[in-house]
Amino acid sequence: MDVSKYFIDGRWVDALGDTRLSLIDPNTEESYGTVALGGDADVDAAVAAARRALPAWSLADVRLRTACVERMLEIYLSRIEEMAQAISREMGAPIDLARQAQATLGQRHMTNYLAAMKDFEFIRPLGPHAPNDRIVLEPVGVAALITPWNWPIHQIALKVVAALLAGCTMVLKPSEMAPLSATLFAEIIEAAGVPSGVFNLIHGDGLGVGQRLSTHPDVDMVSFTGSTRAGIAISKASADTLKRVGLELGGKGANLIFADADEKAVERGVRQCFVNSGQNCNAPSRMLVERSVYDRSVEIAASIAKSVPVGPSDQHGAQIGPVISARQFDRIQSLIESGVAGGARLVAGGPGRPADLNRGYFVKPTVFADVSNSMTIAREEIFGPVLSIIPFDSEEQAIEIANDTPYGLTNYVQSQNDERRMHVARRLRSGMVEMNGQPRGAGAPFGGVKASGHSREGGRWGIEEYLEVKSISGWSRVQA
Repeated sequence: MDVSKYFIDGRWVDALGDTRLSLIDPNTEESYGTVALGGDADVDAAVAAARRALPAWSLADVRLRTACVERMLEIYLSRIEEMAQAISREMGAPIDLARQAQATLGQRHMTNYLAAMKDFEFIRPLGPHAPNDRIVLEPVGVAALITPWNWPIHQIALKVVAALLAGCTMVLKPSEMAPLSATLFAEIIEAAGVPSGVFNLIHGDGLGVGQRLSTHPDVDMVSFTGSTRAGIAISKASADTLKRVGLELGGKGANLIFADADEKAVERGVRQCFVNSGQNCNAPSRMLVERSVYDRSVEIAASIAKSVPVGPSDQHGAQIGPVISARQFDRIQSLIESGVAGGARLVAGGPGRPADLNRGYFVKPTVFADVSNSMTIAREEIFGPVLSIIPFDSEEQAIEIANDTPYGLTNYVQSQNDERRMHVARRLRSGMVEMNGQPRGAGAPFGGVKASGHSREGGRWGIEEYLEVKSISGWSRVQA
């Protein structure tokens, strides 16, 4: 399987460069194909196409842009099984997870964005005190969209659909380790009749294509999801051309479990930490437990972790699959070993593969107890199925521990006391707080603070990320 064509200016074209990256099946550690990595000439061609398409698309009737996304959604639904298969193949998500969670997110985001557009105002009155003033929201311009491999179509849809509806043109650079789902999505956009040059796809790595997009003078905005380290590099690279930079970065979520939490709180937290083999920026990877229920919570967490099956991604069931790559596997193993060496108590899992798997990037579901928040396993984003349990003695201490991290993406609160939950949620430094297992509603903004970035994606907030604000006075009642 060779991914060697890019979608530029409405056509599938051969990559200009000759660099190829081998695609590795994380279940077997064997190559199943290659992807062509773009160079500066590929980037320049894609950006030029987006720049040419910008005047017409930015001024296109909002109903036209909405109709394009409606056609995309219809075609997507007809190919959703292909999307699930592609995601499972490229990043090792178990096929049932790929079908039930990964692929369906593309459908969900398109649906939510279309709902947001029903009452979205691109021209807004300033207020009754200024009847002849209007606030006009206009597309930021050409957007470079750089997406990760862990939830590939989730991040692609969050960015691409919002940019389309806002009136931006774009160049998408997906992770070079997950090119299949992005290529399929480009085919869907082509079939939906999105005008030539509005959407362009090129494959490549961060040091090549990512760097060129970040510094390109004809790119107006970079929207990046990935590691904090890479986000900092992109911000620096974009500074000379004063681009807008949107960042959704890493996390080290705290799950605060109080003594009055419901009986399923610990189990729910463990399972959520291990979803997608722990490869989630919003994973509740630090479980903070009130001292009076600490010992019992550790026992439950260990028992749940030991019951979680691990297996190949082509098997049906609720197992966790492999992590994405040898590099990721080795990093997780190193951090697990640091937890042991640092004095944390290993109560489930540990170093190495599960006993029945002798190849593939499979990690044992691992739980550490008696963790100090100063330990490496509590400070660094592990991005694997590793949970750290930390005791606390008071509400104040729990909040202090939760906020004592460079990150600020998602935190979690488990308590039956309504007043306490509201108080704690307001004091947690994060872009999102989920309580008692209640997921965020459709269209809720996704994003963080501190080292977790500063963007908001999804719903009306996601569309506004790609818009500039213009103030106009002397507005006529007869609109041009």
